Amino acid sequence: MHNFIPPARFFPYLTWTEIQAMPNKENTVIIQPVGAIEQHGPHLPLIVDAAIGMGVLGKALEKLHTSIPAYALPSLYYGKSNEHWHFPGTVTLSAQTLLATLTEVAESIYRAGFRKLVLMNSHGGQPQVMDIVARDLHIKYSDFLVFPLFTWKVPHITGEMLTDKEKQLGIHAGDAETSIMLALLPDWVKMDQAIAEYPPTQPEGSLLSMEGKLSFAWATRDLSKSGVVGDPTTATKEKGDRILESVSDGWVKLIEDIYKFRQPQPQ
Repeated sequence: MHNFIPPARFFPYLTWTEIQAMPNKENTVIIQPVGAIEQHGPHLPLIVDAAIGMGVLGKALEKLHTSIPAYALPSLYYGKSNEHWHFPGTVTLSAQTLLATLTEVAESIYRAGFRKLVLMNSHGGQPQVMDIVARDLHIKYSDFLVFPLFTWKVPHITGEMLTDKEKQLGIHAGDAETSIMLALLPDWVKMDQAIAEYPPTQPEGSLLSMEGKLSFAWATRDLSKSGVVGDPTTATKEKGDRILESVSDGWVKLIEDIYKFRQPQPQ
């Protein structure tokens, strides 16, 4: 049931009496992985985002010093993935359902006495929902510290292994995701079916981009016939192992910082 998570760090393995008696609950870090079940081209399984989140978190919790109390909740496998729903197999929640689900999970954690919750999101289509949930919860419960975080935003070395084009345009099922999946679930990666496909680019000098500061709404079928936006053909397990180590190292530091974090107070 714990998947990649170390058993001693898996929240559902605790009893209610252990949770009731737990010391320092106000600084214990509870982490809710949030993924997606959505197409990732012909070569990757639907579970990519959820698998990466759990894989990175599991590796980080293995490395985390035992003196720091941190526990993983079960992954929320489904997310808001309607940009991919033209490709068969994608399962999506509405933004409203995802928002309500995360809010109710968070309030359960709050009622148990915990005051630090991480929303560890691994799907690029839903960070706005995480932000709304976190802000609204903190406004409702002023002592509840909620951190809406994206798995890939910690410091890591992935960019050093990608081409400039891949770093700019490889946003889905490309080199990085395929490499880390070769490290996590190699039996479910079909490299013989991997194809490269990049999206149409905007005219030179345009201020608009897919995911930049000045973006536009899009569905995946607007960008790709295969569902791939990037080049997975250059992916390797060796790259994936290095990426997994580096991203998980970033999460170790981040969890340590959250454990030490205190809400700022005006002077």
